Amino acid sequence: MLCKKTGLRLAAPVAVLALALTACGGGDDKKSEEKPKADAANSQEKPKAPSALSAGESTTGKVKEGDVTVTYDVAAQKVDLGTEAETKKLVSDPKRAKGLVAATAHVKYTHKAGAPLAEVPDVGDGAEIYADGARGGLLIGASEDAAGCEDELELEGWKKGESHVICQTYLVPVNAKELEVRWAPEDSEAEPAVWKFPAK
Repeated sequence: MLCKKTGLRLAAPVAVLALALTACGGGDDKKSEEKPKADAANSQEKPKAPSALSAGESTTGKVKEGDVTVTYDVAAQKVDLGTEAETKKLVSDPKRAKGLVAATAHVKYTHKAGAPLAEVPDVGDGAEIYADGARGGLLIGASEDAAGCEDELELEGWKKGESHVICQTYLVPVNAKELEVRWAPEDSEAEPAVWKFPAK
């Protein structure tokens, strides 16, 4: 968690100039980006939810935000896909992005219950993108400048009744047929909520 937030803080000022695949820790860390192709093919999946939600349909979840627990409504709205050419410009080594495209999930979170946030929210960290059943490779720092996405670093003080769209960008195979946005509170053993989208 801390590593990701630090990566976001470092990446944000240079996001327009040079976004890179960023390793965050090692070992079996689910957010590791050492080999995005291998991640997409071999990563351990969270169990699938019994049925998929429709785009914009919400589920409810509780997230530990600092010292308080906040209840959110969570709704994946859409997934925007880039082109191979666009994706090569987002990474430090274009060879690592061969055969991959950037997929950005737009997820709307509504603060339903709990205290206002005293720090940067963690709720968005639970969103992941899967392509044909395999998790993509997280692309840190790529969502802050995407149209319709909000910067988590500016959401301190988020209070009940407010909604914000937080995005996550993953690298997925260019020939993927189906995309899924999965969300569950980080480190949760619960089955994730799942939204399915065609890979256009």
